Amino acid sequence: MTLALTVSSFGYKFGAMPDADWVVDSRMLRNPFWEPELRPLTGLDERVRAYVLDQPEALRLVEWLSDVLRWAAPLYVERGRSALHLAIGCTGGRHRSVVLSEALAARLSDDGLTVSIRHRDVDKPDPRDG
Repeated sequence: MTLALTVSSFGYKFGAMPDADWVVDSRMLRNPFWEPELRPLTGLDERVRAYVLDQPEALRLVEWLSDVLRWAAPLYVERGRSALHLAIGCTGGRHRSVVLSEALAARLSDDGLTVSIRHRDVDKPDPRDG
């Protein structure tokens, strides 16, 4: 049996991810929302990705999550679990959490884990833009 891992991004302003097994808060990182040229973009855009991943703390978070998930995955399987849902949140769910979810999923896929990605709030408008 293998563990099917889902990595989701979400915005805290739109509510928690009630079906997540693990929740990680990324609001300690600098927010691209406050950069006028990045605000209308999302974490799927290369410029936002570079902005977030240029922060050493972001890279360390991805590395740490990757390490702990590689360690935990076989333990979950040993105990009969076939799926695990990790949710990464930021304020609006459009920038930091999206970048981190994509980076983590890519790293874990490279390590041979089965990973799917969901971006719950990436397309929702930010009320601060109104």
